[in-house]
Amino acid sequence: MRLLLLILTATVTFATEPLKFRTDADGPVKAEDKRANPKSRKPTDKPDWFQLVPGEFPPAGSAHAVSGELMQMDHLERRFQIRVDRNDSQERGVWDLPLDATMLPYGSIWQHGAPAALQDIPLGTHLRGLFYLADPDDKTPLPETSYRRKTPEWEFRRCFRIEDEFTFHARQKQLWRIDAVDLGTNKLTATLLENGKPIGDGKAKTFDLRSSTRVFKGNGFADLTALQPGQTVLFNLTWVTLYGPGRITDLWLDEPARARATAHQLERHRQHIRERGLAGYVSAVDDDAQIVTLTFFGGVDPKLFEEIRNVDTNKVGWPLAKEADNQAAPKGTIAVARESLMTYDPVNDRKGGNVVDIKTIPAEPGSSGVQIKVKCDLLLEGFRPKRVVRFYPATWKVMALPREEQFFGRE
Repeated sequence: MRLLLLILTATVTFATEPLKFRTDADGPVKAEDKRANPKSRKPTDKPDWFQLVPGEFPPAGSAHAVSGELMQMDHLERRFQIRVDRNDSQERGVWDLPLDATMLPYGSIWQHGAPAALQDIPLGTHLRGLFYLADPDDKTPLPETSYRRKTPEWEFRRCFRIEDEFTFHARQKQLWRIDAVDLGTNKLTATLLENGKPIGDGKAKTFDLRSSTRVFKGNGFADLTALQPGQTVLFNLTWVTLYGPGRITDLWLDEPARARATAHQLERHRQHIRERGLAGYVSAVDDDAQIVTLTFFGGVDPKLFEEIRNVDTNKVGWPLAKEADNQAAPKGTIAVARESLMTYDPVNDRKGGNVVDIKTIPAEPGSSGVQIKVKCDLLLEGFRPKRVVRFYPATWKVMALPREEQFFGRE
């Protein structure tokens, strides 16, 4: 009984213990923010932002939200710049400055309500993001800006998630209700709804329309005259906070149009992953049994994980299978990858064998909750815990990627 009481007391204490890291609820990031010296910290000081641990997933709620317009990208290294949105906490001198960031290995990208690659997102798209502080050892220079100033968000250089306006609102079951359209001044006034009711302060916002604004309706296109008060829509934006709430670049007029956009992006994502492999961390390695345990990253269509169970009865694309192995078992190969998810030479440097276990584990932020064990015919140097790899089910045809997507020869 005494042991049970101690366990219950510890559980209650843990549940009520405040978070040990700062969150957005503690207030906005400001230019004058400075981290307190650990030796001089006071009990009343705010905690520091969570610092990521290499090879581990972060705790829920520990990221910092930053929004802005996509200005530049290096899709091979999964690196990009956004022009940070203006907000009331910023001084005028730090408006419109860039944030240079890199996607975390488990960082996810979303477009039109489906997973995406960085190159899928057009430059100029307004994005909502979640970010973490840069690695303390990161010496990458900041982007050059006028007056040598930097955005207050400049330290948040590792991105956990970015998504367009379409995805951000669709994920929360939100739609914009058109209240008024003035094609003379190219203005659209709309109120954001959730479950049919206004949210937040309930105030309408007035967006800019352009002659180039694309309107999607059903399986085709419409022109701006199709916009009418009372319709519920989703749209993507650019120039947000520069001259008001933003300019509408693309608008989806009805549910069939939105569903079609999501389905198209989903198929684009599936093809991208099937050609490049499922990414994840090496969680464990049994050297004696030559078994590698992989935990896959999230932000991937669950259908792709189901394909791991498929058996390649024709042995197509499976040159490494041992004849003594159970040919009726699912199989796959593993390629070593970099933090950017780029592989070296996946056609030639994969190793693998039978998938001896597929299971679901508790999902963490950044993790898919899918874990497998692969019995390999040979273990590579890169098959080490906390290292990033890509896995190719045997039923996926592995082909040579464009040369710029392979790191082989750049070492």
